Amino acid sequence: MAQMSVTSKNFSFVPFILFTLILSLFAQTGLSRPPFACDPRFAPTRNLPFCNKALLIRERVYDLVRRLTLPEKIALLVNNAAEVPRLGINRYEWWSEALHGVSNVGPGTKFGGAFPRATSFPQVITTAASFNETLWELIGRAVSDEARAMYNGGTAGLTYWSPNVNIFRDPRWGRGQETPGEDPHTAAKYAARYVKGLQGEVRGRLKVAACCKHYTAYDLDNWKNVDRFHFNAKVSQQDLEDTYQVPFKACVVEGKVASVMCSYNQVNGKPTCADPDLLRGTIRGQWGLNGYIVSDCDSVGVFFESQHYTRTPEDAAAIAIKSGLDLDCGPFLAVHTMGAIQQGKLREANVNEALVNTLAVQMRLGMYDGEPSQQPYGYLGPLDVCAPAHNQLALEAARQGIVLLKNTNRALPLSIRRHPTVAVIGPNSDVTVTMIGNYAGIACGYTTPVQGIARYVKTIHQPGCADVACRRNILIGNAEAAARQADATVLVVGLDQSIEAETIDRYDLLLPGHQQDLVSLVCRASRGPCTVVLMSGGPVDISFAVRDPRVSAIMWAGYPGQNGGTAIADVLFGQTNPGGKLPMTWYPQDYANKVPMTDMAMRADPSRGYPGRTYRFYKGPVLFPFGFGLSYTTFTHSLAHAPSTVLVSLVTPNGFKNSTLSSEGVKVTRANCGALSLGVHVDVKNTGSMDGTHTLMVFSSPPAGKWAANKQLVGFEKVHLVAGSQGRVKVDIQVCNHLSVVDQFGVRRIPMGEHSLHIGDLKHTLSLSLQL
Repeated sequence: MAQMSVTSKNFSFVPFILFTLILSLFAQTGLSRPPFACDPRFAPTRNLPFCNKALLIRERVYDLVRRLTLPEKIALLVNNAAEVPRLGINRYEWWSEALHGVSNVGPGTKFGGAFPRATSFPQVITTAASFNETLWELIGRAVSDEARAMYNGGTAGLTYWSPNVNIFRDPRWGRGQETPGEDPHTAAKYAARYVKGLQGEVRGRLKVAACCKHYTAYDLDNWKNVDRFHFNAKVSQQDLEDTYQVPFKACVVEGKVASVMCSYNQVNGKPTCADPDLLRGTIRGQWGLNGYIVSDCDSVGVFFESQHYTRTPEDAAAIAIKSGLDLDCGPFLAVHTMGAIQQGKLREANVNEALVNTLAVQMRLGMYDGEPSQQPYGYLGPLDVCAPAHNQLALEAARQGIVLLKNTNRALPLSIRRHPTVAVIGPNSDVTVTMIGNYAGIACGYTTPVQGIARYVKTIHQPGCADVACRRNILIGNAEAAARQADATVLVVGLDQSIEAETIDRYDLLLPGHQQDLVSLVCRASRGPCTVVLMSGGPVDISFAVRDPRVSAIMWAGYPGQNGGTAIADVLFGQTNPGGKLPMTWYPQDYANKVPMTDMAMRADPSRGYPGRTYRFYKGPVLFPFGFGLSYTTFTHSLAHAPSTVLVSLVTPNGFKNSTLSSEGVKVTRANCGALSLGVHVDVKNTGSMDGTHTLMVFSSPPAGKWAANKQLVGFEKVHLVAGSQGRVKVDIQVCNHLSVVDQFGVRRIPMGEHSLHIGDLKHTLSLSLQL
């Protein structure tokens, strides 16, 4: 981009005083937010091009950048961007969070006044277990309605650094709860749909601007003296393309996300926020990001001060901006960018380019369109926050995310007739904030598990442990006594943010402290069926409970959100038939003993005793596999229609022998991908006695031989069926996306030969050949 000149504009001091008085009046009267910029009452700017809504956004942005002085530009490179009074532009805080509801973790959002709280949906790992794309987008819409309403009321921003779409690679990662799980296809679908729900779009204007984070190969916080600020993730090009990059690409290409956040860690020796190949080359170049790239908070300072990647702070500022970073969460660029320019390490044109990207997003949000109430989303207000419809959606999301793991002799659902008194026991049996996980705000209200169960039957409550750490066993006796008095027992155990969270990775996969003793002793004492309900973000080795015949049933609820107690009770008593599926593999404790978190390799390597990671590559025993989940009813599948042969054509003339292409596979970049969409039709029948929702999952595996790998998920659909009924489900298979594999050089190819589709117990062979 050409160097932009800096032009000082004369302005009248009197209109500015009048303008500030107007802002003060808004603040004192509690009216909706005054314009961020381009207030028609502010004479110095109302006729300037950057305030002209009839012009293209890029024209408006260029006009604004030309009017800024260099110090003003530098002050806009950080999250707490300074005001520009002479142009009527207010201070702006870029950092807000909306992982599963409007959060006050970031400084851009404040609860209070007309907005004391916001709807807290289930944590992402729970919502992911629904495998319901429609639900994910609906949650995004509800969250952004509340976010925009709070912005209109002056208590929130419009740029939300959510969602977290990192792959849940290791079960010990404390932030795995924030992600859609271990599968790249699922994470990609979640990323695109949640971003679409958040951002919306009316006449080219965004409702809020989402941000996909943390780019890339980021999935270790603090494990055995290795922290995210010093970790160098050594990743093969194969794993990078095949696993770690997949959800980020979907965010940008399919979700049209407005922002991507680079992470703290290094990837193969380079900080992600200082890697031009990852930022400028991939995100903006290959994927075509229409938006800005932001650092994780203090990432630029981290790679200078902690990783010692550059010799001087000015070098760090220069390499970050030239690599493609547009915005710094933290003060580093505000402090050191001027020095980088003065030392000739950076040009003002580089700063201009960064500002074009950030300011364009603000303009797409309507922040330079004058009065917020006159904009497409200006009607949203306090009644749209904690709205009844959002509360119901949060409940439905929790219901759909609960996974039934064990149900011996149909112990569940409980009966209000046969089980009129239920003992509710455990450190998570009467919790509130535990249910919403991390990156949450102030929930509209809570229904705890014991409160939810009490809506059905009489309850006897005992905590059993003082907290989830359960360091002492002195309360277990009272819990046993309660179980002896009741007709059924429900134990709500698991983890919370003191065990797994940002900066806290686990060392093992076991229940903390004496929780295992609590479960075993209480279920032994229970005179009726004994159900274990687990709250956790990551998997837990509960093999003892799986084996124990006195443990009748096991449910995983993740962190189920503000209505978690109601959802758990509805599933326990059969008001809801569970249909959730695990979005991550549950490993035995032995896995944690053998596999270091620092090993980023996905594929198994028998030569060094490495078992691999996730269901796609892991070679070893599991407690529960990815995609596992029981129902109160039963379903059968039959293949109605699927092609048996597929011809792959090329978009360019074949420069190689057909035999070579067939043996090496066709590069996706050379295939005519638009003509390679397949429809697989499956008939699903509810063969049980209860209505239920089924998640149809389609996996594929490539031809045997050099392409051999475990099966991978390529499609999923939800279908609700009344007892005894049948429905037909169509799953679209995109050959280039779903039947391709990545070779050792990071090149995605379509293998020729016989691919297998796996749908439950069904297996269908699909033969791919090159069209001559």
